Amino acid sequence: MSRIKFWARQMQKLLATPLLLLFLLTTEKRLIMADVRRWARLELGEHRVPSEVGNLLTLLARYREFRSLFYYRLFKGNTSAILLLYLLKGFYREAPLLFIRKSCTIGPGLFLQHGFSTVINADIGANCWINQQVTIGFLDDTGRRPTLGNEVRIGAGAKVLGGITLGDHVVIGANAVVLKDVPPNCVVVGGPSFIVRRNGVRVREEL
Repeated sequence: MSRIKFWARQMQKLLATPLLLLFLLTTEKRLIMADVRRWARLELGEHRVPSEVGNLLTLLARYREFRSLFYYRLFKGNTSAILLLYLLKGFYREAPLLFIRKSCTIGPGLFLQHGFSTVINADIGANCWINQQVTIGFLDDTGRRPTLGNEVRIGAGAKVLGGITLGDHVVIGANAVVLKDVPPNCVVVGGPSFIVRRNGVRVREEL
């Protein structure tokens, strides 16, 4: 890494330091640090540092998608952090076209790759991965929304709609449209979608 790039990154982290106060005030520290560990591994790679707080600062400084998730976590926590968030949010902008509904329940380690034009309104398990241009939410006016298990991955452009359940370790392919339950350990593609892999075996099954 060049010296100029090194100091530019250090300056980024320094400018993000006020957001650490929000972290210190919130009751959601455990979930935030789980997010930090996963994002550091996937995004920072060899540039991550032993200090989790250092990685938190880097992610807050460089990734608006992470900031959006961080702000969601803060809104689920205590009031003091939320009040300060309203003051700082104007200076530290979140991803402009990434919408996470505050009523969602999201487990630790959610990774949002790119996050452009993405809407999330679901109950989500641990260590899920959601790509860009994804819509997860209501299908009609019943108010029922999807439930995602653990280690679920949603590909770019996919739509997961209605009161359905995606089991653990499900992969939804790019641009798939999913309107029915998906069992665990399945890979789903197409629109209307069908299962192409179940428990590691190639299949073609309608949902």
